[in-house]
Amino acid sequence: MSDFEGFPAEGPAFYAELEENNTREWWLEHKDVYERAIRGPMLALLDALSGEFGEGKAFRPNRDVRFSKDKSPYKTSQGGFAATDEGTGYYLHLDATGLMVGGGCHASMPAQVAKFRAAVDAPASGEELVGIVHALRAAGFAIEGERLKTVPREFGAEHPRAELLKHKSLTAGKTLGTPEWLGTPEALERIRGYWTELRPLVEWLSEHVY
Repeated sequence: MSDFEGFPAEGPAFYAELEENNTREWWLEHKDVYERAIRGPMLALLDALSGEFGEGKAFRPNRDVRFSKDKSPYKTSQGGFAATDEGTGYYLHLDATGLMVGGGCHASMPAQVAKFRAAVDAPASGEELVGIVHALRAAGFAIEGERLKTVPREFGAEHPRAELLKHKSLTAGKTLGTPEWLGTPEALERIRGYWTELRPLVEWLSEHVY
């Protein structure tokens, strides 16, 4: 595996063009750019971070169009994910607008949702999560995830952590765009820093939900 040297400017430009030319013919003509400027750097980055965050996986570029009205064959972003548990871990993707980093739990089965809500309800673990979420918001991360419109009835609308109880999944993400360091080796330390900021959330979810 080659060393990670950053994501070249060709990467976002590739996806900007792909959004206008999402065909197999265009892809094959430009596949060398994808391999050199996107997939290769993503694999090198995930390998460099694997010792701290776990083995990473780069998602396939092909879309699953079997049940979609949109038959465009290729994804317009390259994602990478280092899982700590099923559906939980550290994430990033590159698209036409640049880089996004994130972490948390992207999907939960009913049993995991029940464990998540029990941990939010419990004073010690619930307040710990409140502090984690507050720190991430203060650092510029958006707190997202699938949510109910109302608090589950067994907890009541006046619960001190009512907003967190609405969540069925919980993620934090930050859109970075194309900063000057994106195409340089400095990107490794920048992304390592963002994932380190996300570690308390990922570890809380791993401890209390799985």
